Amino acid sequence: MTAVRVLVFGAGGRMGATVCEAVAGDADLELVAGVDPGAPGQRDATDSIDIVAGAADVDPASVDVAVDFTVAAAARENLAWCAANGVHAVVGTSGLDPDDYERCRAAFTASNCLIAPNFAIGAVLMMRFAELAAPFFPTAEVIELHHDNKVDAPSGTAMQTVRAMAEASDDWGPDPTQDEVLPGARGGTGPGGIPVHSVRLRGLVAHQQVLLGTAGETLTIRHDSLDRVSFMPGVLLACKAIADHPGVTIGLDTYLGL
Repeated sequence: MTAVRVLVFGAGGRMGATVCEAVAGDADLELVAGVDPGAPGQRDATDSIDIVAGAADVDPASVDVAVDFTVAAAARENLAWCAANGVHAVVGTSGLDPDDYERCRAAFTASNCLIAPNFAIGAVLMMRFAELAAPFFPTAEVIELHHDNKVDAPSGTAMQTVRAMAEASDDWGPDPTQDEVLPGARGGTGPGGIPVHSVRLRGLVAHQQVLLGTAGETLTIRHDSLDRVSFMPGVLLACKAIADHPGVTIGLDTYLGL
């Protein structure tokens, strides 16, 4: 079987470097290009390719799949390049919203796109478990915790979680708070009125707790990514399977058969 040829956007960053290492170490994939405007001319983490400044420096005919873990503004441009050149896109960048999803659905006609808020298998299961539990608990809150370099809040994982929970149940208890002594103490209000709290702390990677409560009992669902390698099995799976999933897919759960 011919190896799937992979381009990594953000190849000079920590997450991009981890993706490069994972792709290069998989016999079914081939790392063929890396893009990072902050690291042109540098070698990637595996010392197998030269990183270029932009997608314009890459021959799209040499790429089957592009992986994007950058920032939302850059990802939008990268996705447009992928769609225009018939390259599949695997996207883990935070900050993309439903409007971005619709633009992708209109653009990706010659290739496919997967946008996933989280590529850790445990995180995907955590979101699914929260969705299943939602109809049985009238109150819930989500706490997401990330490293201190994350620029957006709440995380894409948290927003996807509360959206799924809100779609699973429309019977949510009201917030009893009448006096918010410190503005913002109750967090942001997500779909269904579910409060979402964001923590940014040095030493963390990516973590989330879903707290659910009803009369006489609570349920806590927690997932912890302790290292960026936790996302790689999902990324590698996506690179290999995306050709079989037409159009735009939101969330890795479909690829896992959930």
